[in-house]
Amino acid sequence: MDTKLLLIIIDGVPWRNWRRLFGNLEGWVDSGDARLWKICSVLPSTSASCYASIHTGVVPAAHGCTGNDNVFRLTQADVFGQIRKAGGITGAVAHSYWSELFNRAPFDPVRDIEYDEPESDTINHGRFHTMSGYGLINQMTPSDADLFATLTRLCETYQLDYGMLHSCTLDSMGHRFFHDCQEMDHACFVLDAMLAPYITRWRQAGYEVIVTADHGQDARGHHGGRDPLQQEAALYYFGPAEGPDPDTVIDQLQLAPTILTRLGAPVADTMKARPFLR
Repeated sequence: MDTKLLLIIIDGVPWRNWRRLFGNLEGWVDSGDARLWKICSVLPSTSASCYASIHTGVVPAAHGCTGNDNVFRLTQADVFGQIRKAGGITGAVAHSYWSELFNRAPFDPVRDIEYDEPESDTINHGRFHTMSGYGLINQMTPSDADLFATLTRLCETYQLDYGMLHSCTLDSMGHRFFHDCQEMDHACFVLDAMLAPYITRWRQAGYEVIVTADHGQDARGHHGGRDPLQQEAALYYFGPAEGPDPDTVIDQLQLAPTILTRLGAPVADTMKARPFLR
């Protein structure tokens, strides 16, 4: 691989909360160590649909994952598979939907919750959680500190070329408390503080890092539609590549070809969007 890269997806954080509440990330933008753009999700701005589009580079109408109740093994070329074709090592620490979309479905918790498969055509090292029993009273989300540590363990043990991490904490908090409240302010503050030391560690290990969201959430804790609060999020990039002007809005479909280009892996013919880093 030409380089190594980690994609960190913090589920369900609107643009305005990134800018208001993530002091470490914003501080790195001010110091010049990170670059920041606004990113706009596909429609529907529903979690599983966005997960599928982030890694295939095609809209939900094309890949067919139209919502969280319609999750299956996708047939389109994806980031994991393209990196494997180039000989790279891949890993994921995420909700079980990611394993179903890009490895195998249905998800078998005994077989799939943790696996190391060096010969896999997609995800070599997977660590997944189901959030079984999720609801407003009990969010069933693992600690983000544990997720960040798990990804780091995979990077350092298996020398990942590409690693993806997905956290549902803030999305779940937003559905429960909405976004203009003390609880959400504190939750964003805590996640930013948990994430910051790992960004430093990953950068020291030679990784480029992208931190973003799959979608936003509106004032009632909802997403799925076209409201800018539901679609728009931030994208922070740590690395040496050149990017567009700061006021450029990134299309979510640009993530897949951008990641592959940075890693020197082949961009699938189905990924039509232009990479935003060069």
